Amino acid sequence: MKKNRSFRLVTAAAVVAAAAVTIFAARNDFGLGRNMEITVNMMRELSLNYVDPVDPDRLMEGAAAGMVSDLDPYTEFIPEKNMKDFELLTTGKYGGIGALIRQKEDYVRIAQPYEGSPADRAGLRIGDKILAIDGKEVRGFTTEQVSNRLKGEPGSKVRVTVEHLDGSQATSTIRRERIAIPGVPYAGWIADGIGYIRHSDFTEGCYEEMRAAIERLRAEGDLKGLVLDYRSNGGGIMQEAVKILGMFVPKGTEVVSTKGRSEDSKQVFRTETEPILPDLPLAVLINANTASAAEIVSGSLQDLDRAVLIGQRSFGKGLVQSTRPLGYNTMLKLTTAKYYIPSGRCIQAIDYSHSQEGDVRTVPDSLISEFSTRAGRKVYDGGGIMPDIRTEPEYISRFAATLYAMGFIEDFGDEYTRRNPGQQIAIRTFSITDRDYADFEAFMKDKKVPYESDTRRALKALKKAAEEDRFADLEERFTKLEEELKDDTQTNLETYRQQVIQAINNDIVLRHGYQAGVIEHALSSDADVKRALEILETPAEYARITSEQDTARK
Repeated sequence: MKKNRSFRLVTAAAVVAAAAVTIFAARNDFGLGRNMEITVNMMRELSLNYVDPVDPDRLMEGAAAGMVSDLDPYTEFIPEKNMKDFELLTTGKYGGIGALIRQKEDYVRIAQPYEGSPADRAGLRIGDKILAIDGKEVRGFTTEQVSNRLKGEPGSKVRVTVEHLDGSQATSTIRRERIAIPGVPYAGWIADGIGYIRHSDFTEGCYEEMRAAIERLRAEGDLKGLVLDYRSNGGGIMQEAVKILGMFVPKGTEVVSTKGRSEDSKQVFRTETEPILPDLPLAVLINANTASAAEIVSGSLQDLDRAVLIGQRSFGKGLVQSTRPLGYNTMLKLTTAKYYIPSGRCIQAIDYSHSQEGDVRTVPDSLISEFSTRAGRKVYDGGGIMPDIRTEPEYISRFAATLYAMGFIEDFGDEYTRRNPGQQIAIRTFSITDRDYADFEAFMKDKKVPYESDTRRALKALKKAAEEDRFADLEERFTKLEEELKDDTQTNLETYRQQVIQAINNDIVLRHGYQAGVIEHALSSDADVKRALEILETPAEYARITSEQDTARK
């Protein structure tokens, strides 16, 4: 039966290939027709004669993926099994109980219930050990296995048994819902009259979230200025960006245009609504991970002199993707155009036009062009959005990141929660004490952390090079340096104390204030937010920047 199935698939592929050859022959594309025939012959040989049985479906799936592998990283074949993940990526919605999970030893635990989700309402908390789902013990299950059992059609029910941090057990019957991951996880105030909104992605419906956040701020007080935080926003749906820009610029304003090979790809997008904040001073925060639709919003506001941009140069993704159905619940996501913001510039930083020849490069300085904003300020293309005010990126300790990635921060957070039942904290000002940190150092004494400092890495490389170059007289010096170099776990806990404390604080705040609480907690120490506040509270400087100041070329 396996062989018959393979034969049928190869036959079908041959029919398709024959049709393709006929079509392209009419266009005198002999090379394409030849390669289609080679592909079919290869499929036949692998399906019928490979030493072990092969799955023809997987072979064809691999061929489809390989077809786009040397184009750009945004063009991809999406097989049926990945369609749910693709839907989550574009809509931010899925059917489930609304909780992140993580693996610890033999059990999967709750890592974060979304605020107001079915899991949250059922009383599931961070650190809860999942013992059983629908009466079946899940000890030894992976996070993927547990996730598949927790997800399901909205309206269906799932019975979950957990063990809380205090050792008690509880079983809850939870009705699954359509879970929407918020695109705007936080909106609040950073000073009298100055609002702040964190916008994390451009999934379907994020415009409504953004508008609701602005309306809530306006209802709470006199809104005199607004900080829009697009740091690490990887973008998403372009149309959502256009609608968001419509809240800040006059109706009918051109905010982005697209150009590609086909006529359908050539479009101009204008705002379609009357603005609700046409003159409100805006500060926009960006960094190296601000990309795509987030760059459209921030770059358009800069080109129209409607905001002061603060932070680091953005990612530089000026490419537009469209989706095409391929049948059988599969999809092709392909790059169809480049986008251009109001000044006429395209901020794409990497040239993929010759990627099939292996020639992928950044846009060279000689091809960077100068453009003008509406007020005549100089801005540039070919390398992301340059901020009006450049700041240094926040330092993130690799040691602290390693502790978090290995689960040590969360494990200690569980211990801290056990020792402080019923604790209430002030979200903005909370911090663990010196005694708490001493407890963490004790907690880490028997833990192995696979961390190696950059200095030790460099020393190892230098030592190896010296050995290869026969510099034997340097060996004693290297040995002495290695002995003096202190980067063991306990030393690093002191060296990176502040970064580790920040990670622990975030974990504990998350347990009390969800994701919004973590964002609010970080505001008081955020250097970029402080700089934005200074600009918004100084009208003369804000006016000077948006009317006179050019951006850096690179």
